[in-house]
Amino acid sequence: MKREEKASISIIKIICISIILILISGIGVMAVNLNLNDVKIVLENGYEMTVLTSKTKVSEILKENNIVLDEDQKTIPDLESEISSEETIKITDKSYNEVQIAKISEEGVQTSLNQLLESYAPITEKIIVEQVAIPYETVTKNSTGTTTNTTNKVLQNGQDGLKEITYKVKYQNDVEIEKTVISEVILKEPVDKIVRVQQKVTSRSMSLPRTASNSSSQAGATTYKITAYCPCSKCCGKTNGRTASGTKATAGRTVAASSKFAFGTKLNIGGHIYTVEDRGGAIKGNKIDIFVNSHAEALRWGVRYLPVSVVN
Repeated sequence: MKREEKASISIIKIICISIILILISGIGVMAVNLNLNDVKIVLENGYEMTVLTSKTKVSEILKENNIVLDEDQKTIPDLESEISSEETIKITDKSYNEVQIAKISEEGVQTSLNQLLESYAPITEKIIVEQVAIPYETVTKNSTGTTTNTTNKVLQNGQDGLKEITYKVKYQNDVEIEKTVISEVILKEPVDKIVRVQQKVTSRSMSLPRTASNSSSQAGATTYKITAYCPCSKCCGKTNGRTASGTKATAGRTVAASSKFAFGTKLNIGGHIYTVEDRGGAIKGNKIDIFVNSHAEALRWGVRYLPVSVVN
């Protein structure tokens, strides 16, 4: 009877030892499978936190710690990167450009302290204002047809315009790395150069009498760009037919001119007398708008260059 009891106790001991060994093995396997990493996370405001995680992908580590990026934020390394223990995840603004430090090679090439400091130089921004010329255009008026015996006569000299451009410029180590246009303002409109192609004058033609068109040229006149407008909303933005001076716009009499001409000024435009009674946002420099009765008539008029003089 005693031998049977001793045998039973031995079997129980063996079973207990086996269970303990199995548990120890399982704990070891679990520890291996977890493979916890010690990872540092640096937030954009500078706050640092160290977490223990079994994840290796940056996006999964952030999700595990309930960290959500804003639209203008990024991580270094990026969200798809794999990292190991004792590495750092840095959250920063998308506009931040990290400069990589040169590594010391196996041959022993070292990076000086000045080079390291230059690599981490901050990015600075400046607002730069520049004035740029607007080239004038040359308009050619050919009244000679297909004849080759021609000469050019300048009716109006061209003048470059001027515009002011505002830039936002980014520098690093005093080197320009980005330049963005913020605004453009036209300070001076360009004046077109007008050239007339005409037939060369021969000794025979000089002896001919002057034509009516030549004799009617205006002394001291300046060539202006003449367009036309009507009382429709496309031309005026209104349909009441009232001018800026308060008069009723009338075809054959009313013109819109810049403020260099006072209301009521009489102008001889190509041999016809008009009165300045209106203004316009696009009427600047050497440009005048003649009032006509319909939009179709304004389109037929098109653009003409005519001599203009003030009638005293």
